[in-house]
Amino acid sequence: MNKLVKLTLGVVATAAIVSCNQQASKETPASSTPATSTQEVAKEEKIVYVNSDSLSEKYQYYKDVRTKLEAKVKKAQNDLQAKGQAYQRELAEYQQKGGTMSATERQATEERLVRLQGDLGRMDQNASANIAQEEQTEFSKVYSAVTEYLKKHSEEKGYKLVLTYSKTNPTVLYAEPSMDITKQVIDALNKEYSDKNASAKK
Repeated sequence: MNKLVKLTLGVVATAAIVSCNQQASKETPASSTPATSTQEVAKEEKIVYVNSDSLSEKYQYYKDVRTKLEAKVKKAQNDLQAKGQAYQRELAEYQQKGGTMSATERQATEERLVRLQGDLGRMDQNASANIAQEEQTEFSKVYSAVTEYLKKHSEEKGYKLVLTYSKTNPTVLYAEPSMDITKQVIDALNKEYSDKNASAKK
């Protein structure tokens, strides 16, 4: 029997390039500020990153989705286990009494056991497929919520690139702590999610 699909609970990827319509800054005499210094500061402000490990641990929407999916996996496992135990009981009973059954009874019982075994296999496959589909749908919504917020936030702050960092998938090997906007992103996302839930309950 195949095992139920395991939740991947993958980390939400938040890399997004966004456009920024900033107002032109006031011109200053070239002699007052070196051009290279201004360019370096501007460059530093345009690229930031979000720690996706922290995002998955502290973003309430992500945690709620993960909890809901884990509950569905557990229920599916319990249902499958119950059906499996019922099948095993019938199989054991047949093995004990099979010798005393008539040929017709044995054939009918064997056909029933074959059907039950097939039902278990289909139940396993359907549960796995349904959970995998729901997982994809739910985490796609989480991803959209994060990227939509980052798009607005980046337009406000003038970020051109938002990277994602994870210890399990370190595509960014090093970044200055000043580039880390994880906490403010998580705080804002949690507030947005909390406000949305509060409005839905009214």
